[in-house]
Amino acid sequence: MSAMKFELITKDPGSAARLGSLTTAHGKIDTPIFMPVGTQATVKAMTPEELVEVGSQIVLANTYHLYLRPGHDLIARLGGLHRFMHWDRPILTDSGGFQVFSLGDLRKISEEGVKFRSHIDGSSHFISPEVSIAIQEALGADIAMCFDECPPYPAEYDYLKKSLEMTTRWARRCKTAHSRPDQALFGIVQGGMHPELRRESARQLIDIGFDGYALGGLSVGEEKGLMHEMMQACSDILPEDSPRYIMGIGAPEDLIEGINAGFDMFDCVMPTRNARNGALFTSFGRINIKAAIYAEDQSPIDPACSCYVCRNYSRAYLRHLYRSQEILASRLNSWHNLHFYLNLMGEARQAIADGRFSGFRSEFYAKRT
Repeated sequence: MSAMKFELITKDPGSAARLGSLTTAHGKIDTPIFMPVGTQATVKAMTPEELVEVGSQIVLANTYHLYLRPGHDLIARLGGLHRFMHWDRPILTDSGGFQVFSLGDLRKISEEGVKFRSHIDGSSHFISPEVSIAIQEALGADIAMCFDECPPYPAEYDYLKKSLEMTTRWARRCKTAHSRPDQALFGIVQGGMHPELRRESARQLIDIGFDGYALGGLSVGEEKGLMHEMMQACSDILPEDSPRYIMGIGAPEDLIEGINAGFDMFDCVMPTRNARNGALFTSFGRINIKAAIYAEDQSPIDPACSCYVCRNYSRAYLRHLYRSQEILASRLNSWHNLHFYLNLMGEARQAIADGRFSGFRSEFYAKRT
């Protein structure tokens, strides 16, 4: 196993929520934590220094995109991903599985791996579990993910069962191929929207043994209730002494439910993508800064928010920037949204430490309009 260490500090008495500490080669992470997504070695519109300012402890980078451009070998020659993107805190890289499988007709799956055509120039490529691990080792992330098959939703039961079994075989190959002692490796639980398949997938991965465990294949079009049911289905079977990660979910209420179910790590493009589209997150719900009602509104985005944007800029100004298509609109909106997400995680951690997460969860919903 890797040099990564996970410490479970305390558990909330009224829920499955957990307070933890994850130590990696590039620093310590307090959990539960949200990881901003830096798909192409950058969190869109934000500098690394600004990410530190809003409270980012770890960012996620995309294996598929960095493999295609500029190439993992180039990044390795330039000193690795941390140096390349000027980020000295932890990085998690996904396996590329979700991106490859989302290519549809541009890819072909086999037991060996996946052949696909680049969405950039149509060139042919092949990624196997071994290739995915080699890419992630070259990038030098603190946490690497196993290569998995991310099935579509909805999907037939028999297909999902065969898919999770292949994901298990691929996970075993990933572990065999993985050789960096300073890099943790997480397995990914699949199984669609069937609790029994999810639990079977988790058991198979636990038998292999990984540094941490993730739920993949969520937020792919399923109803919220199903998503939350899959969280609950796996929460009591995953090892208590390992970090638990839900991949790709990002609505604030989904993060709260994930924490409530006992998960520690989350990521999503939602805060930055919504920011670029003028949707801003607040303690009372989401607002659309494009709306005419904000044309003369001198108040901050959220009076309860302490971020740089809310301390210095009005809704009227932010609306003006967005409607004028100014680059600063994306920057300030992203700054606020990421601060909101990371502050929400900090408040959740404090609530768990105080033994009052259930009350905090109720208050979260009561504030939203």
